[in-house]
Amino acid sequence: MRLVTYSWMAVVLALACAAIGWLGLAGWMAAAVLVASVAMHVAGNAIGTRLREATDQDLSSRRRAARETSTESLPVAAPTPLERRSSLGRLVPVSAGIGAVCGGTAGTLALWWLTASSPAGALLGGASSAVMGGLFGFLGASFVEIVRTSLRESLAAERASLPPPGATPPSPRRT
Repeated sequence: MRLVTYSWMAVVLALACAAIGWLGLAGWMAAAVLVASVAMHVAGNAIGTRLREATDQDLSSRRRAARETSTESLPVAAPTPLERRSSLGRLVPVSAGIGAVCGGTAGTLALWWLTASSPAGALLGGASSAVMGGLFGFLGASFVEIVRTSLRESLAAERASLPPPGATPPSPRRT
């Protein structure tokens, strides 16, 4: 290594020792986490930019090669229900509302009866509990609706690929 690098390392080490003496170990650890977070953010952006540029160049060269070798294009498949944007149905807002009411009621009553909270504090805590209950209700109902839609779609695709009932399956070929 060059002498300049060693000099910078000595300066950083001296600053670290001064920071430990001034901030204490917990303050130094917080500063180290902050510096590491910024460094990882910058590194992630640099890596992401490099990967995006490489992908763009690779895609453009592949598209150019595909246009030169193939004149006919493949048919575009119709989007599946999970690929389309659509409403999740009535189950999701109802579940979010029920979750908000249950969460708000439980939070308010728990703060009112189990702690020495003021009525204003109990209502504020109940409001935050209602937000959390609504969020959990929304997440649960969304998960159920997406699973239900994907199962319905996969069963329909399986039924379409099966032979009609009563049809004899083709016999295996023997060579």
